[in-house]
Amino acid sequence: MNAPDRYERFVVPEGTKKVSYERDTKIINAASFTIEREEHTIGNILRMQLHRDENVLFAGYKLPHPLKYKIIVRIHTTSQSSPMQAYNQAINDLDKELDHLRNGFEAEFAKFSRDY
Repeated sequence: MNAPDRYERFVVPEGTKKVSYERDTKIINAASFTIEREEHTIGNILRMQLHRDENVLFAGYKLPHPLKYKIIVRIHTTSQSSPMQAYNQAINDLDKELDHLRNGFEAEFAKFSRDY
């Protein structure tokens, strides 16, 4: 079979950055972030979180090829923010939201385990 090994889906090779940033030279306040070893799950969550920011004019992602394990997130912001600020804010907000979800799950699980 010509498919790559399974570990290549999530192991970032040595010397490769997990996230790389590239400014758009044609559009002001626009940039692309290439995130290695991720796919639709992270791309869609990140895109939706970016859409919650009122300073983000456009946020989208694409998976260049099904056998290349990376996504490209494109962000265009207003003049009050930069794509890097929007990206960092989205990541921080998602981190807080997932911590809240984990804490709620653990509390309910502990309550369920105690009752049964």
